[in-house]
Formats: sequence, structure tokens, C-alpha cells
Amino acid sequence: MPGTRERIISASAGLLHRQGYTGTGVKQIVAAASAPFGSLYHFFPGGKEQLGAETIRWSGQMYGRLLPLIFDASPDVVTGVRTFFAAAARQLEDTDYAEGRPIATVALETSSASEPLRQACADVFGSWIEAGTRRLAAGGLPEETARQLAIGLLGALEGAFVLSRALRNSEPLHIAGEQAATTVATALAALSARTRTAR
Repeated sequence: MPGTRERIISASAGLLHRQGYTGTGVKQIVAAASAPFGSLYHFFPGGKEQLGAETIRWSGQMYGRLLPLIFDASPDVVTGVRTFFAAAARQLEDTDYAEGRPIATVALETSSASEPLRQACADVFGSWIEAGTRRLAAGGLPEETARQLAIGLLGALEGAFVLSRALRNSEPLHIAGEQAATTVATALAALSARTRTAR
């Protein structure tokens, strides 16, 4: 069974998914974690802000594990991109559009008000961009192109998540996924054409 600290972070992550940072209270978190109220400040002396930052980084690692799982099972990088967006759409549908992207939600809520939370979100987004860059580069794209595409794909994913939750419809994620896959396929085709021309 997870320890008290782990239960608090896990409970915090679940609540941030559904309610965001400002909509989640510390009493609600410890109740969801079945933990004594004082334990939150024992493990997180900085209070809700410290817990929020650590939860963001923990959630970022959890989501980060999806990338290799999906791409390793895909026959090529274009299929991996398409499958990743489709998996995001399924997650929203399966939770009846209740579970959002905690990193983007907290970033929008707190980036101008809390430097620790802004930095935690920046660290997570940075790690996702690096992971996406590595995957796209491994698929045959130059490093600079791969990074540019990784940033664009992350922006499209997060934006489509917001639209899908607001519309309660996964269409934006499916459309964004197809466009993202087409963008990657086009970049690979252009690279292949330049390579053939250079020979």
C-alpha cells in the first residue's frame, strides 16, 4: 500500500485533473488521500503551493511514460503521432470529459501568480518536448526540425484538449491528430526528396 506522502500526491493529481489548482482545497486533498490533515504540512511544509508543484512533476512523469509505450508499439513515427492523439481522445471520452490535462490547466491558472508552479509546469513541458524531439529524430528527422515539430504537436495536443473538454466532443483531438500526423509525414517526405536530389 502506498505511503501517506504518495497517497497525498496521487489524490492531489486526481483532483487537479478534474478541478484545477484553484478549485482544489487542502482539506479535500487529505480527505481523498485518507490522511491526517497535519500530514500534508509534514510532507509539504510549503503547503498547497509546494504540493502543487510536486504533483505537477509527478503527473508529468506519469504522462511522459505514455510516449514510449505508444511509439514503441507503432510501426512508424507517423502512426505513433496519430495513435497518441487518438489515445488522448479516448481518455476524455472514457472519463466523460471530466479529466483534463493537469499541467496545462495549472499553467493557465497560476503562471502569472506562482513562480514555483510556473517552473514546475515549464519543467514538465520541457521534458515532453525533449522526449518528443528524440522520438521524431529517431524517426528520421533532423534534430532542429524534430524539436520544432515536437513543440507544434504539443501545442496542438493541449489546445485540442481544451476545445474537446469545452465542447464535450473529441472531434478537435481527432482532427488535430490527423493534421499532426500529416505534418510529420510531409516533413519526412520532404527530407526524403531532398536526400534523393542530393544523390
